[in-house]
Amino acid sequence: MADKSSSNAYWAANISMIRISLIIWFIVSFGFGIILRPMLAGIKIGGTDLGFWFAQQGSILVFLVLIFAYAARMNKLDREHGVEE
Repeated sequence: MADKSSSNAYWAANISMIRISLIIWFIVSFGFGIILRPMLAGIKIGGTDLGFWFAQQGSILVFLVLIFAYAARMNKLDREHGVEE
């Protein structure tokens, strides 16, 4: 029974991390890059406005950071539950 409970806790934590990562990525790519772009137009970064930057590069960079953060957190979660490689 304890093994089943540990397995359920592991997958619940995994799904939670995926859900949080997708929400962050959605907010950055769709929210900042499309919906909030007019409000961010007055802020300059690297010679262009912040809304354009998020639409073109920011969402990709945030996605890459999310990949590495997810991998690091999954390694920690694997060690906690004894399923590391």
